[in-house]
Parts: sequence; C-alpha cells; structure tokens
Amino acid sequence: MIQLTQNLIQLNAQPANKEAAIRLVGQLLVANDNILPGYVNSMLGREKVANTYLGNGISIPHGLPQDRELIKETGIAVLQIPGGVTWNDGETVHLAVGIAAKSDEHIEVLRRLTRVLGDKELVARLHQTDDAGDIIEALTGERPSPAIPVLPDFDQYVDLVVQNKTGLHARPATHFVELARQFQAEIRVRHGQETADGKSMMSLLQLGVESGATIRISAQGADGTEALAALQTAVAAGLGDEEEESAPAVGGDHDWQPISVGTIIEGITAANGLTIGVVRQHTVQKLVVEETPGDPLVEGDRFQNALTAAQADLDALYEEVKTRFGSGKAAIFRAHSEFLNDPTLIQATIRTIFDRRSAAWAWQQEINERVAQIQKLDDPVLAGRAVDLSDVGQRVLRHILELPQPKPVTPEFPAVLIAEDLSPSDTAALDPDSILGFVTALGGPTSHSAIIARSMGIPAIVAAGPLVLNVADGAPCILDGYHGKLYLDPSDEDVRAARRVQRDLQRQQETASATRFEAATTTDGYRVEVAANVNRAADVAKAVETGAEGVGLMRTEFLFLERKAVPTEEEQFVEYRAMVQALNGRPLIIRTLDIGGDKEVPYLNLPKEDNAFLGIRGIRLCLARPDLFEPQLRAIYRAAAYGPLKIMFPMVATLGDFTQAREVAESIRQELGAPVVELGMMVEVPSAAVLADQFAQEVDFFSIGTNDLTQYVLAMDRLHPQLAKRTDALHPAVLRMIDQTVKAASKAGKWVGVCGGVAGDPKGAIILTGLGVSELSVSVPSIPAIKAQIRSLSLAEMQAMAQQALQCRTAAEVRAL
Repeated sequence: MIQLTQNLIQLNAQPANKEAAIRLVGQLLVANDNILPGYVNSMLGREKVANTYLGNGISIPHGLPQDRELIKETGIAVLQIPGGVTWNDGETVHLAVGIAAKSDEHIEVLRRLTRVLGDKELVARLHQTDDAGDIIEALTGERPSPAIPVLPDFDQYVDLVVQNKTGLHARPATHFVELARQFQAEIRVRHGQETADGKSMMSLLQLGVESGATIRISAQGADGTEALAALQTAVAAGLGDEEEESAPAVGGDHDWQPISVGTIIEGITAANGLTIGVVRQHTVQKLVVEETPGDPLVEGDRFQNALTAAQADLDALYEEVKTRFGSGKAAIFRAHSEFLNDPTLIQATIRTIFDRRSAAWAWQQEINERVAQIQKLDDPVLAGRAVDLSDVGQRVLRHILELPQPKPVTPEFPAVLIAEDLSPSDTAALDPDSILGFVTALGGPTSHSAIIARSMGIPAIVAAGPLVLNVADGAPCILDGYHGKLYLDPSDEDVRAARRVQRDLQRQQETASATRFEAATTTDGYRVEVAANVNRAADVAKAVETGAEGVGLMRTEFLFLERKAVPTEEEQFVEYRAMVQALNGRPLIIRTLDIGGDKEVPYLNLPKEDNAFLGIRGIRLCLARPDLFEPQLRAIYRAAAYGPLKIMFPMVATLGDFTQAREVAESIRQELGAPVVELGMMVEVPSAAVLADQFAQEVDFFSIGTNDLTQYVLAMDRLHPQLAKRTDALHPAVLRMIDQTVKAASKAGKWVGVCGGVAGDPKGAIILTGLGVSELSVSVPSIPAIKAQIRSLSLAEMQAMAQQALQCRTAAEVRAL
C-alpha cells in the first residue's frame, strides 16, 4: 500500500484551468521526490490521448506508459478544488488525484476511488473539507495520526548523536526522563521536525529516534545549564543501556538437521537452545471496553486507584526480575512504570473522563492511540516497543475493571509455548521447569521478551508468522533456537538424534566451564592466548574467574565517558594500577583514549563533524589534544611499575600517526624513569592492513579491531539499522586484510591479536587461529566457549579451513564451512 500523507494534499486550490491543475498536482509529486519534473509533461501528454475524468468530480491525471523511467517512487497526490475546474466538455473536477505508478501499487487506491465515486455524500464532503485527514482516510482506509506538535527549541541547547544500538527505546528513554525530572527546567527534545517533552517517555518514544540519529536537547529555567550537561553526559554514556551479550555458541551450536519431519516453521532466533517436547498454544484474551458514560469524580478515583495498584505490581515485578536476572533486565519494568507517570498520557485520559466517559474506555482509547502511533515508527525496534505499552495498558485496564491479572502460563506438563506474541510480563512469569521454550508469530529478536528469554536460558523463536498459531495442541516438536526452526511431528529417529545433540551440547557447555582455566591449546599443541575485553578494574576479577589469561583490551574511554569532567592523571593512575594488581602478573594491554565516531564526550567540547567516523578520533585526537594524551600516558607508565602492561594506540592510519605517538610516549617514559613497555597499534582501517609490512618494522605488536575494520572495508556503518546485520567480520574481504596483516607481522617476528567481536564468535575463532592470530581478546562470557573451541581442533584443521575461507565470495559461504 502506498503512502498518502498531508504534504501530498493541497486544499482550496484555485487553478485557472485543467493544465494549471495538472501542473499543481504534478508539482506535489515532484516536491515529494516521487517523480522527475519531466513526468509532469507526460501527464499533460496523456490528456491528449485519453480522458482521465472518472466521474462525480474526480479525475486521475497520470503519465504515458513510455515515460515510467521518470518515476522515482510510486506515489499519489491530491489537489482539492472547491470551486471546480473544467476538465473536458461538461466535466467539472473538484478532486484531481495525480498518480505516478511504476507498477501496480496504486491499484488499491483506484479500488477505493471507485467506492468513493458511488457515495455522493462522501464525495461532496471531500470537495469542501478543510481537513486533509478526511481525504487520506477516504483513499487509504486509515486516518492519519495527529502530528506531534512542533515546539520551538529553547535558547540553550546541545546537539547529540544517539549511540544506543537500538535507538531511543523504552529503557534508555526511561533513563533520560528520570534524569530530566531531577531538574526544574523545562526540557525539549527535537528529532527532525518533531519535538517532544523531555520529561514524558511517551512523547520521546513517538519521536522514533533510531541509532545514529542526531537529536537536539534544549532547556529553559534556572538550572537549564546543569540539566543539559547532565543529559549530554548521560546520552554519551548510553543512557544506562546494557549491551546484550550473545550466547556462546560452543556447547551452544550444532549442525544437526532432522531427516523426516511433518512441517518446518521458520522464524528468527531470539534465544539459543535445542529442546524436544509438545506444543502448548497460549491465547491471551485482550480486554475490549465499550464506550459508556461515567461520573467524572467516581471514574477519576477508579482510574487513580488502578494506577496505584499497577505501580505496586510493577515494583514487585522489578524486584523479582532483578533477583532472577539482574538489574539490566529488570529495567524493562522500570520503563513500564514510567508509562504510568507519563504526564501526556495521564492528562489525556483524565480529560476524556471529565467528558463524562468511563475510566476504562478513556484509558483504552488513549493507550490504543499511542500504540498505533508507535507501531508506525520506521525503526522496527522502536515500533516493537508498542508491545510494552499495550502490556501496561492491559494491566491498568484490569485494575480499573477489578479483574484479576492473568495467571502465569503453567502447562500440566513441560511444553513448548506458542503464542501470537508475549508481553514482557508474560515472559518474566514463565517457569523454565514447565516451559521448554517458546515460539511467537510476531515480535522481534530485540524485543524485551526475547531479552528475558536469553536470560532464562530457554530457546525462543520470534516472527514465525501466523501459520504457527494453527499448530495443534499436543503436537510433538523439536525447537531449534540456534537456527530459528520449529520441527513438527519429527520421526522417532529424529527425536533420538536430537536428544544425542542435546547431550553433546550439555557436555560441551559443562566441559567448557569446568576446563575454563586450562590453556587454549589445539590438539596438535599450538597455544592461543584467550584474554578479556574490559572497561574498568572492577571487571577483572570476573574475567579471571571465567578463565581469562589476561586483558587484551582495556577501553580507557570509559573512564572519560562515565563522568562530567576529564579524569586527572592521579585518578587514571589509581584505576590502571588497580587493574595491573588485580591481574596478578597476567598481561594487560591498555588502549589509549579512543573517542570519536560512536563515542562522544560532551565536556571535551569537540567540534561537531559531518562524519565522525572519518574525523578526529582515536590517535588523531590524542595527538591533537596533548592535554588529554600526556596525562594518560604518565598514568599508564606510573602503573607499569606494578606489573606487566603494554600500550596500544587506536585508529592508526599512517606511519606518521604511530611514530608521533611513540615519540610522545618515549619522552614521557624518560621523564618518569619508567620501565620500557611494548607499544602496539590497532589495525582498524584498510591503510593499516595494506601497509602492515611497513608498520611491522615499527611496532611491537598488532591488535586487529574487526568491528571498525569491517565497517571501513565494506563501507557500511555498523550502527546503521538496515546495514548493521551485513557488517560481518567473516566477509572474505575482511579476512584477506587480516591475513595480509598476520603475514607481514610474522615476517618481521611480531605477534597479532584480535580484540573485535569476531574473536568471540566460535566460527571466527577457528578462522582467526587458522590465519595465524596468536591472541584472542573477547567479552567475558565468551571466554570458556572460545577456549574449548580451540582445544577441540588441530591447528592444521583450522589452517585448512582458513585457506578455504579466503577463497570464499561471501560471509555466508565462510560460515557454511
């Protein structure tokens, strides 16, 4: 269905004649970038060979078939002419519906037009209406949601990039609102042409702010400056959003497929796992309330009591989920609580109640309207948060109607749950002892239900489509969360095979955990060091307990991101020394400040750049800001007196970058009389890999940052919502860069590590080891699995696979190896 928006409708037009009318409606399509200007002449040309008048005062001017190449995107526009314009002899047009159709997407509009033609009263109303929404509803069947009012920015403002991987969704929006409410100042947030109240989560969500989008935060009031500074720091630090760790795939991945099953239903993996059981269909009865009158005072009290009761529910749920899965997952229900405190939602409901409507109907109307608005957001992650709002809406509605809240799903025997969708409340209440896993027809892998499922350790598939709702209760099945497949009516042999795979996976997981302190040595005796990526000294104990053999990447920028002022040399020294001492002789690699790109520090007042990923970031910033670089180097060299450490420079693109940084470091070392430490560099840009043979003459080691290297090699922004899934570090082009770097380093007698995300992917670990990488630095939860993976194969096997990977054409082919 093509979109018809208000900017494609011109009301109260007064064209002098038919040609002027066609040019006006054509110009609407040009302005919306649907057609090239030349197509307007084609629309005029059509009138010479065909009559585009439909009847009842409606015409459909459109171009000639041979000029379709002038159409950029199918669209329609409407010119309303209340006074009418002569079309042909005896024909007066009041609505000119201009059509630019590349294919048949406009057919539904034509069908609706034929129905409109038959309704003379409706046609007469459309001829004179001063509301473009009436025309949109008549032609598309949907009335447009009211636009968010555009409020002017306050005089004090800051422009920021939202860095959260999934944009300004419920949890970070909650964090923003809670912080904003600590200040007296009025706060507004603008995204594009739409403005939101910074103290209303509903208002923020409706902006549809995606990852990488720029927002303007403005403030007005006595503490406006302080509010902006605090919010700026919070946005830069991620608004309290936790990065989701993917489940380790050793002991959590397999290549098994059934031989004989009745039906295969495919969806999207939400949580890894393999389980065998029977289906239990779960249908949620959604409450629907009819419009009824009500006494404002009685209904107002009923509404307030329901809000209080719902808040108590959510407080209890937050504590329960916090105990079971941690505060990060429990924050979902803090976000739900924030809906109950949203001023725009509460005020709108109370206004409706005071129009003498029942509290239940008033609340239902306001919730449904906002759910519809959120569902229409372009970003699928943000649109998916409509489930959260609906969940809260139903909870409050049950309290208004004095109905009990739904009981947790507890089948009489363990089963695989199937539902149209599951709310976060539903999912949090699931009992892993009775729910083996779940499949939903709707939903997405970033939904809050999926996040909770991963924490519970039960397999889950989402977006499996409506067919899954037709599966009979009790049908035997195998749920493969790893590959997003539900196998129905498997054969006895397939069930036995799946149970063997389950036992193998369980053994691998147990072995990986039990042997996490053993070295990652291949079956033919080649050892790979497996280290941890950490942000702060407090993370080291957990890393060591998980089996880390050192820290391959300490991201020092988090010392800068989590505060409102530059950390002093002494503060940095204390942190670095604590990390060295916590490692107790294990190696530590400290990366100097890597700010820029997707990491901003507001209080540094760095100039805004059109493309921060190609601007002053990493070592470029360090060299440009000695006031930041030199105190950090002094703190690192002072910490070197307490144990082994190495220094690594980020985003090195030229030989000059490295030699300049080395000169600064050596000057400071000599000044302090500090011990000599190894100096390495990150390989994150193609120039560093291409010139690796030259860099190898200068550096002590390389560490490949595959996250940035992949986006620069493939020219795909890894934060882009449409491209992020395609930025796979196992792409052969990226692997060839790594191979080139390793060969150059080996020739010069230097070692190479990898600290990007692919090092923590068991398939990636195989290829990297086979290419000659000698150190893998990974997220802490992945350490046991990666070490076990390396111990399971010989170096010769991994080398053979790596050579095959270099000859592949796509990342998918590499993964298929």
